Amino acid sequence: MKLFRLAAGAAALSALAGLPAFAGECPANQVISPLAFTGATMPEGVTDTVIGEIDLGTQYNVPGRNFRMRRLTIAPGGVVPLHAHDDRPAHIYVVSGEIVEHRSSCAVPIVHKMGDVAVESGKLSHWWQNEGQEPVVLISADILPPAGNPDETM
Repeated sequence: MKLFRLAAGAAALSALAGLPAFAGECPANQVISPLAFTGATMPEGVTDTVIGEIDLGTQYNVPGRNFRMRRLTIAPGGVVPLHAHDDRPAHIYVVSGEIVEHRSSCAVPIVHKMGDVAVESGKLSHWWQNEGQEPVVLISADILPPAGNPDETM
């Protein structure tokens, strides 16, 4: 019981100190208002494979929208280019490896490790880079915007 109290106290202290609450998130003291943001504009070393897709219009009365799942493999040095999520919410699950996210709402890069989930929604722009020596595998689940621009679906 004493060990539990110590762990709970340490968790509360880290929350007060502005440390991140979950792995792979922007530290609380580094969150910024999304501003104009630049980054890599071309994919590099990325294999993007659609592994499932559902037409939400025909099955759930959400016309023009598709729910998609993909597997992305990013080679060492590879880049998932700058893109936005204004109208395309997504969850990214890190299957293996470690990848760095550069996010418009965070003053510092965010490191995502195996088992992390990144939530992508709202006024978010970002890009990712594999700075490691091994390939990174991600599973992406997103809802495509109506008549989505194929260049904006990374």
